[in-house]
Amino acid sequence: MQRVEKSWIRRADEEAPFSQQEFVEEVKGDEKVYVASYRQLMWWRFVKHRMAVVSSVVVLIFYLIAIFAEFVAPYIPDNTFIQYKFAPPSKIRIVDSEGRLSRPFIYKAVRERDPETLRSIYTEDEEVMYPISFFIQGPEYEMWGFWKTNIHLFGLLDAPREEQGIFLLGADRLGQDLFSRVSYGARVSLTIGLVSVVISLVVGIVLGGISGYYGGAIDNAIQRLIEFIRAIPEIPLIMALAAALPADLPVIQLYFGITILLAFVGWTGLARVVRGRFLSLREEDFVMAARFAGSSEMRIIIRHMMPSFLSHIIASLTLSIPGIILSETGLSFIGLGLRAPAISWGVLLQEAQNLRSVALAPWVLTPALAVIVTVLAFNFLGDGIRDAADPYAK
Repeated sequence: MQRVEKSWIRRADEEAPFSQQEFVEEVKGDEKVYVASYRQLMWWRFVKHRMAVVSSVVVLIFYLIAIFAEFVAPYIPDNTFIQYKFAPPSKIRIVDSEGRLSRPFIYKAVRERDPETLRSIYTEDEEVMYPISFFIQGPEYEMWGFWKTNIHLFGLLDAPREEQGIFLLGADRLGQDLFSRVSYGARVSLTIGLVSVVISLVVGIVLGGISGYYGGAIDNAIQRLIEFIRAIPEIPLIMALAAALPADLPVIQLYFGITILLAFVGWTGLARVVRGRFLSLREEDFVMAARFAGSSEMRIIIRHMMPSFLSHIIASLTLSIPGIILSETGLSFIGLGLRAPAISWGVLLQEAQNLRSVALAPWVLTPALAVIVTVLAFNFLGDGIRDAADPYAK
């Protein structure tokens, strides 16, 4: 009631006191806050952070694209359109050349060659229209490796593959659809960040919890290990470990190798945070009460100590994923990470090392835009979760 009394005095000093209806609504609002659980309060604070809400939607969309990449992509990533090398992004139109409103379509692209520079130039043949349809049949694929289907989210209706393709983000030097390759690359880049962070979480919580809960020689040994790893510059350490991986590893083994490598470097920060929290909580009254009640040490850690700072761990994980994605992208970009035939955003950006390709077809940098948007979205989402989890937030 203290909040209501202060609001009453403020309104009385300013102009007029509360009406009876306003007073009842204020009391109900305060009662709702007082009886709400911590999760409810955290959710209410989170939805007030608009950028965090928008970023969560963006992150969800990217992960849905990664999960359903075969369905979202109009073509198989290795399919090539030889006649459309470095083709620019297709222009989607709803008004034809005569000014008539129509369903979304594209004009037929005609490839010509500049006689002086021998550069390919693409023009539109306004006499031939290809409507865009949804849930259309296209190249056959295996959905998650379980069943075969040929249904794609969108594609061109009645367009011979050898004559025309739809390139939302353009085509690369081999005539491969960049949108399809970026969609497939999202699966690798986003999951490698998620899996690596989960591994870091497990290692960080286990070692940090042991260090903070037991102390003594165990704490000293774990802290010296953390200091040794953090004393080495992170980028050279990651590059050296990545270079030590055999170059002829299969794609799956190389994927898990890079994942474990990034997790090995990234667990130390979380372990220190967990250790500090355990040091401050192990002497609290509720922990002592659990010990006197006969609870095992594992139950005290999992059931009593961990939930007290779980929201902080979630915020830390959300803010760690962008760093893992950037690390994988950087390693693949310089040739020390994933390599073809694997498809990730870093592998796709290797094309950007060729200045001629960038000058002739700047859309080959599209994977970099996907990385930037994803990293910003995760950062805003992490900020929102961190602010919502702050117990001192208003």
